[in-house]
Amino acid sequence: MSIRLTVAQALVRFLANQYSERDGVEQRLIPGCFGIFGHGNVAGVAQALLEAALQDGSDSAALPYHLARNEQGMVHSAVGYSRMRNRLQAMACTASIGPGSTNMLTGAALATTNRIPVLLLPSDIFATRVASPVLQELEQPWGYDVSVNDAFRPLSRFFDRVWRPEQLPSALLGAMRVLTDPAETGAVTIALPQDVQVEAYDWPEELFARRVWHIPRPVPEPAALARAAAVIRSARRPLLVAGGGVHYSEATAALRRFAEATGIPVADTQAGKGALLWDHPQAVGGVGSTGSPVANTLAREADVVIGVGTRYSDFTTASRTAFQSQDVRFVNINIAAFDAAKHSGAMVVADARSALDALVDAMAGYRVDDAYTAGHRAHAADWNQVVDESFHLGHQPLPAQTEVLGALNEELAARDVVVQAAGSMPGDLQMLWRARDAKQYHVEYAYSCMGYEIAGALGVKMAAPEREVFALVGDGSYLMMSQELVTAVSEGIKLNVVIVENRGFASIGALSESVGSQRFGTAYRYRNPESGQLDGEALPVDLAANAASLGADVIRVRTIEEFRAALTRSRASDRTTAIHIETDPLAPVPSSESWWDVPVSEVARLDSTNQARKTYEAHKAEQRPLLRPAVEPRSEEGPR
Repeated sequence: MSIRLTVAQALVRFLANQYSERDGVEQRLIPGCFGIFGHGNVAGVAQALLEAALQDGSDSAALPYHLARNEQGMVHSAVGYSRMRNRLQAMACTASIGPGSTNMLTGAALATTNRIPVLLLPSDIFATRVASPVLQELEQPWGYDVSVNDAFRPLSRFFDRVWRPEQLPSALLGAMRVLTDPAETGAVTIALPQDVQVEAYDWPEELFARRVWHIPRPVPEPAALARAAAVIRSARRPLLVAGGGVHYSEATAALRRFAEATGIPVADTQAGKGALLWDHPQAVGGVGSTGSPVANTLAREADVVIGVGTRYSDFTTASRTAFQSQDVRFVNINIAAFDAAKHSGAMVVADARSALDALVDAMAGYRVDDAYTAGHRAHAADWNQVVDESFHLGHQPLPAQTEVLGALNEELAARDVVVQAAGSMPGDLQMLWRARDAKQYHVEYAYSCMGYEIAGALGVKMAAPEREVFALVGDGSYLMMSQELVTAVSEGIKLNVVIVENRGFASIGALSESVGSQRFGTAYRYRNPESGQLDGEALPVDLAANAASLGADVIRVRTIEEFRAALTRSRASDRTTAIHIETDPLAPVPSSESWWDVPVSEVARLDSTNQARKTYEAHKAEQRPLLRPAVEPRSEEGPR
């Protein structure tokens, strides 16, 4: 039995019948499609989405469509959605040929770097080449089968191009496999030539059957678990680093049980924040370049580091200066062998929840020394006083950014969500934020993409409509991409947007100063005719007026007291609301007592650069290769 449909119609019908399942809970794998239509997809995918909506209505063959305003932005929204759903669902994104599709490249890189599943459907050149070169086609004299969409290959975990209708089933099945593979997921790209999209074909009926993709929980291999447990048992100063994998595997309760059974302190990464709530006795805050001094002190002295669901980015390891003990060894629990193998760790390739549950039993009778626990708890108590002071500085004439974050942290309900990605705020947030719910903290810091905040918040809100979502965005990120405000307004999806204006790039300004570049090119200023540089008067940019022009309600505030009142008003509203506040980019921020490797010019005529180079070389001397095997090799005489 066959069904005659176009390639695009078959694509839409197939996607609408895919489901994922974990722990007995099923949901649609592809719950909807973001898109912007142009001459590459308006006659293909657009027609198929329209036909499914009009003819099938609420039937399973319909695929809800959401009109985005920026192709990169819609991929960010898809990432926010999937991350909020613990990677159990993935939105599709369709774009037109040429610039429409390549606008999704940044989003693809972000998704793959973060290990978050999204399905990208870029339109492509004519398969027949009968009309080539078509509008917006990239011509390469050395390969007529090359298009701009080949740029997706290194950014995707799966890539295929459907040159003929017969190729669609294998491409779709391969794409679904990767979207539901917790170890290998990321951006999944199926390039669709525009003529093939509208080509009819007789499809086997079974292609459109309801399919359930079962997402596994791989259990740890017994020998690997035993090796890991032996290493942990040998530790006197262990530290656990919780990464995003703890959230994606829904292992927060298992992590808490393990921490309470062993007394091992738990630090977190940007993606792992909230894995253990901030006020738990074993929680010691963020680790690494923007972490807390509590976690970083423990990291420097740790003899065993247990990484759970972390990829050990340079911010987590402070560019390999965080772990200073000569005897430090690693135990790595990760569903991806690629990450589990890092730093010569004892590898436990398994689902985080399954592994932690098994480790609780394997570590029976082990507990860290009381003096070790008392030490980090006393340090944490001192640090909490520093955080309180940062939240209530009373800085004048403009408030400090830490005061804005403090007011937001204190005013948000536990189940509210803060969304952030770039600038100085991710560092301040990881250091200072007190997460009171596992899903309260949503900072995209694998790619740290400016412009993610509003678009990502849109996806978060679509995934969790019962929660209040706060997009926290600096003026630099806002100017990069704010268009999805329009999408939120048109869809009736209420967002709370906090625009923090400091008239430039605060994060890069501070970084520039630290490497001796004197904040060059990091402020939003007129060009000064006397100096020839961009160091004139501040630009009269009005971001609040811009947000209003995009359809948001706007509240302008100047003080922290007004900001707190505005948060209450915004929460009470059923409309997307933007709160605008200006802060002092030079206000003080506590030190993480850590470092990040950003190379400094080896030779320079600027004294500031030469001084920065000396500091850089001192830190470089502390970098460690982290190559000591976790499990000692056997000697020739036999087991040790």
